[in-house]
Amino acid sequence: MRVEPSQLVPGCVLLNNVIGKSNRPIIPQHTVLTEEHITLLQKFLVETVDVSATLAEGEVFKPRFVEKEEVKKKEHSSKKQNLESFEDHYKNAVDDYKKLFTKWQSNLAIDMPEVRKILIRLLERIDDISRAVYTLHHYATKEDYIFHHSVAVGILSAYLARKMGFEKGEWLQIGLAGALSDCGMARLDDAIVTKTGSLTYSDYQEIKKHPTYSYRYVEKIPTITKEVKLAVLQHHERMDGSGYPIGLSKDNIHIYARIIAVCDTYHAMTCERLYKDKQSPFNVIEKLQSDQFSKLDHQVVQTFINSLANFSIGTKVRLSTNQLGEIVFVEERYPTRPMVRVEETNEIVTLKNKTSLFISEIIGN
Repeated sequence: MRVEPSQLVPGCVLLNNVIGKSNRPIIPQHTVLTEEHITLLQKFLVETVDVSATLAEGEVFKPRFVEKEEVKKKEHSSKKQNLESFEDHYKNAVDDYKKLFTKWQSNLAIDMPEVRKILIRLLERIDDISRAVYTLHHYATKEDYIFHHSVAVGILSAYLARKMGFEKGEWLQIGLAGALSDCGMARLDDAIVTKTGSLTYSDYQEIKKHPTYSYRYVEKIPTITKEVKLAVLQHHERMDGSGYPIGLSKDNIHIYARIIAVCDTYHAMTCERLYKDKQSPFNVIEKLQSDQFSKLDHQVVQTFINSLANFSIGTKVRLSTNQLGEIVFVEERYPTRPMVRVEETNEIVTLKNKTSLFISEIIGN
């Protein structure tokens, strides 16, 4: 049966190889198609493919109804408006968080209703802005990094907890814990918080006190659960006992804190900070992968990586050769080594087969 890619459904079985411009199979015959495969075919502008009349599980294949072009345009416009609206909400949240942080620097208590209002209005829209979640680092600036980081870690932590199967009540709590995990930075000397260039050993020792300070801020707030307070205190603890402030290990670290630890690490490393340069999200993911059996929780890291890979297709990137390209396919086993179509030549490069080549920067969606 010959159909257009837009008519395919997950479970369709390819009868023939789909050949790209490089004369290599983009997708080999007998492949059971997933949504990612279907997206890949559309990205390659493949007009038709031959598939079996029955799906992989034996059901009769019923081609999708092909939408009219104007309907597609409306949907695209709606998604774009959602992202633009989210960006406005996000930037407003960062501005509001900055005002609260300034009050904490003056030793004022945390206004929990205000913190909830800032974060909940973003988290309630997670379904609308899921694709933007993992590119929050694009919005951050060096000067306001700490405020961006707190809001972003709150969003990322809630989103990841939701992906891990937590009920809404819990993933909202985890989001709040993420947003408050660095509130203790308000207790540090402003010269350290705003320092440019490398931190000294003494500076770093001071910064390592911030989880304790954060805990002191929240420990007596009655509307925050014990689990949230533990997460705030423990978010820099590591599974191998190498973290701080206590040096806890494995089962002594609360799951909320393990979730925040992954999100905190990812966002921090992908952002340009006053004292450290940003890294490519794909390099950071490789770092998370290397730490998932020692410092970080394996299940949390794997869920994070799988979620991120699902949103990578179609992303514009810069390669280490300085060439621009677009991600066209991501293998689950190699999320940091996708297939990239090079813009200048239309060549499809499989990064898992070229270890010297890597993605140095994400340009956008």
